[in-house]
Amino acid sequence: MKVHHLNCASFRPLLSPPMVAHVLLVEREEGLLLVDSGFGTDDLADPKRLGQPFRAIVRPVLDPGETALAQLRTLGFAPEDVTDIALTHLDLDHAGGIGDFPRARVHVHRPELEAATRPTLREKQRYLRAQWAHGPRWEQHAEPGDDWFGFPAVTAIANDVLLIPLRGHTRGHAGVAVKDGEGHWLLHAGDAIFDRNQVRTPASCNRSLAAFQVLMAVDNKARRANTERLRELVASRSDEVTVFCAHDKAQYDALAGR
Repeated sequence: MKVHHLNCASFRPLLSPPMVAHVLLVEREEGLLLVDSGFGTDDLADPKRLGQPFRAIVRPVLDPGETALAQLRTLGFAPEDVTDIALTHLDLDHAGGIGDFPRARVHVHRPELEAATRPTLREKQRYLRAQWAHGPRWEQHAEPGDDWFGFPAVTAIANDVLLIPLRGHTRGHAGVAVKDGEGHWLLHAGDAIFDRNQVRTPASCNRSLAAFQVLMAVDNKARRANTERLRELVASRSDEVTVFCAHDKAQYDALAGR
């Protein structure tokens, strides 16, 4: 498999470093697979639907050229070439692009889809129903599953593509692991972490991002436990697995070769 690193949304928050929406495009014989999707064309056509609080806090750039659809076309692909989309979660800066690929199967943990479609009062602010008004071909995945490097309840959603429970940031948050063409695993940890230094030894994190993670977590105890498990994975298996998150721009730039 050939893996491309895409930035499908840029952000310029006032109190933290510039951020991205790190998306993977995986070329497979059976069709293209996206891991997360960033913003979609409809989000950029009507930015007000993202909400004033979200736009004020993260200050999205809203560049049409950054959508997954625009970047796929630049690479010579068509929307119908995307057969599968695996989402770490359904926050609006991760799920916006699914509407640009209506034929694709959209893989998500069942608890996450339940949270998005039947949210609590606290959860209601983070999900944007308009992003899936087209009626996606949902593929819901539920525990139990297999074990992967000590992570339980892992589900294979395609050949060498795994959905790994990493709840805490949201009710059904997951990581997505993809094996590249050289047999090395790439683990997209979504928003389980926001700063690459959180999984280093010793660990650290930008103060603003640390506070934001606590504020946004639906289960902060579970989030912290999964951060520690990711740190242990990096410490013991970095020769086999590369762990990265959705929003760390420096990490994205390094992986994308920029």
